[in-house]
This record gives sequence, C-alpha cells and structure tokens, in this order.
Amino acid sequence: MKTTYNLFLLSLMAGCTLFLTSCKDTFTETRTYMAYVPEYMTYDELRKPVEVSESSAIETMGKIYIKDNYLFVNEKYEGIHVFDNSDPSHPVDLSFIPIPGNVDLAIMDNFLYADSYIDLVVLNIADIAHPEQVFRLEGVFPYTIPDVESDYPIALIDQEKGVITGWSLEEYTEEYEGDIAPPPVIYWDRGSDVWLSYSNSESGGNVSQTVGVGGSLARCIIAGSTLYVLNQLEMQLIDLSVADKPAKGPVFYLSRIVETVFIDGTFLYIGTQTGMLLYDIQQPAWPVYLSAYDHFQSCDPVVVDEGIAYVTMRSGNRCGGWQNQMDVLNVSDPKNPALIRSYPMAEPYGLGIDQKTLFVCDGPAGLKIYDVSNPSAIDDHLIKIYPGIQARDVIPLNGILIMITATGIIQYDYSDLNNIVEISRIPFALEDK
Repeated sequence: MKTTYNLFLLSLMAGCTLFLTSCKDTFTETRTYMAYVPEYMTYDELRKPVEVSESSAIETMGKIYIKDNYLFVNEKYEGIHVFDNSDPSHPVDLSFIPIPGNVDLAIMDNFLYADSYIDLVVLNIADIAHPEQVFRLEGVFPYTIPDVESDYPIALIDQEKGVITGWSLEEYTEEYEGDIAPPPVIYWDRGSDVWLSYSNSESGGNVSQTVGVGGSLARCIIAGSTLYVLNQLEMQLIDLSVADKPAKGPVFYLSRIVETVFIDGTFLYIGTQTGMLLYDIQQPAWPVYLSAYDHFQSCDPVVVDEGIAYVTMRSGNRCGGWQNQMDVLNVSDPKNPALIRSYPMAEPYGLGIDQKTLFVCDGPAGLKIYDVSNPSAIDDHLIKIYPGIQARDVIPLNGILIMITATGIIQYDYSDLNNIVEISRIPFALEDK
C-alpha cells in the first residue's frame, strides 16, 4: 500500500509540472528601432605592423607627452603626432604614427608604449624619424566601446567580429524569443558611461630622466620597470623588465571608476570620480593601498608637490556631480590626507605644478597661473590669467609650459613669472569634437 501511495504522489507531481510548463507563456517579438550599430575593425587589420607616415594636421584633441626634446601628441583613436620641440618657439612637425584605438602613451628609454584598443604596442624610437614596432602584447586590456554621443540604444555587439571603431545610426531589427517578456530597449543618456569598458578615461608626473612626462589627464604612467594603466574599475600592471617585450602583470580592482594617475616619489595618486586613492609603490610591481580622500562625484585629475595635493573636480559630462572646484590637501601623512581648503572654479580640467607655481586649465575660463606658496590663500595670489581659451591640460617643464586646448597647442615661456610670454602655437585642423 505504501508503494502504491508513493507512485501516486510521483504521478501527481509529474502531471502538475507538465501542466505548469505547458501553461507558461512563450514570448516571440520582432522589434525595429533606431540604434547605434557597431562598425568593426577585424583583429587581423588591427594587428598589422605599425608604420610611420608623413606629418599631418591634428584633427581631434588627445593627450600630450614630453620625452627629451620631443613632443608627442595623441590624436584620439588615431595615433601619435611627433614634434621636434628642441626650440619651443618653433616646434617642427616630424611625423605621424598611426595606431588604431590609441588613447594614451608612455615612454621609457627608447621604447614607446601605446594602447591600441585591447593590445599594447611597443615601438623602438631610438631613431625618431623611423620608429619601429618591436612587439605587441595582445589582449592585455578589456574590450573597449568608443564614445556614444547621442540618446539612442546600442545594437548587439559581436566581439568575434573585431574591435569597435565607431557607430552608424541605423534602423535596427532584432528577433526575440523566450519564456519571459523581452527586456525594454535601453536608451543611453548623452555622455553616460558605456560598458563593457569606456575608453574616454582622462594623468602624469615626472618620475625619472629615463621616463617621459605626461599631462595630468593621462591614465598610464611608469615607475621603475612597471607600467600602470587605468581602465574603469581596475589598474592593469605591465612588467617592463624586458623593455622590448613587456609582460602582463597583476590586475588591481579599485572599486571606483578611475580617471587619472600621478606619481610623486614612492607614492601613487589615483584620481577617481568619487575621490583620490593613495598607494605606496616602494615596490612598483606591487602597490599597497594606504588611504582615500572622498568627494562628491566628478571628474578628478590630481598633481602633487612637496606633500601638497591639488585636486580639480569638474561637474557634468559623464562624471556627473555638481562641483566645480579645486581641493588642496595635505598628504604629508599619506595614510591621512587632510583638506586644507577648497577653491571655486568654472570648469576645471587638467593642471600642472612646477615648484610653487600652479597652472590650472579652467575650461572656458582659460588658463590660470597661481603662486601656491601659501596653500590656504591661493586665490589671493593669482599671477596671470589667459581668458577665452578652452584650456584642457598642461605640462610645465624647465620654464616652458605646453598647453593643449580645444583648438590647438600653445607654448609659454614662464621662466620669468613677471613676464610670461606666449612663444608658439600648433593649430588643429578642426575644433574639438
């Protein structure tokens, strides 16, 4: 009798399951809407050897970098322009190095390291007129999605087709079939971050004579034989012990959306959208977290000099937030950064410091130059202001300031702070897009 009862229960349960399954709705839907459809470059095309080409006009603003007497200007996603800047009053356009997907670069000795979408490209620039690709570290960076500038959804992405080089706005049709209702079409707000990874991260710092100097908006930097590269929530380390054949190192997950990186002495300062992170890099291949300084959400480059950190915060754009200001911090105790004072700004971007002279790119308010001998009274010591310039980033070095703007590169001689003089301009072919 017991066996019969158990068999009855099993039969009843099986019947109920069959009934419930047969009653479950199956959704089938065809949807057509306007969407950004990916435009691809195949991996074979991406990984063709880099070959230098003749000089050409810069069309889109990117990052700036100085090594010895040479100025390197990134044209976002396109490659690197090389200038002989031995005479800053007459920079000479030497060449263009086409590198698809390039956003940042760093140089150590005679080797230039540049991102190329998901790869790292290594160029020997001992002969600056004839750079030679010597290595490519494939797949070291996350798959990256370019900027999306309008309020439309993104069509299905197929990573097998290659890297995404851009978008075309098209009528897109998708088929959906499943056991639950299809998800809604997601429209991206203008300027919002796009995952998998967003390549528009915007830092720098003078480390040694064998390493070049980047602006404050760079996302990669070298210390010792380690290259640090920021990408969204992580920091990828690259081992440069064998300079012409780098190796992928560990990835550090930072729990915040990272923006910029700066090195001062044996400390690494990472600007994020919600604050500044401090790391000890006495052992460059293994950074040790020390502390954080938190602020409201905003874009956040940082520079440091003699235990004082200068952090600009910009509202709007993809960073969100509402603050436009510069925070000055005492970081002499790196485990306990302390705010000295906040200063209102218009729309600050990059900044640079040379001893006690601070250069701030305040967007439409132009370039501002301060004496920061007294960090608690910086606004009382404005040396000079250049209004009407869409200033974005600067590199001050040996009395020469290199500034990138929305329409070109401007160089100033500030060796005499009482007589700061503009000495040259490199205009762009088109204004910043």
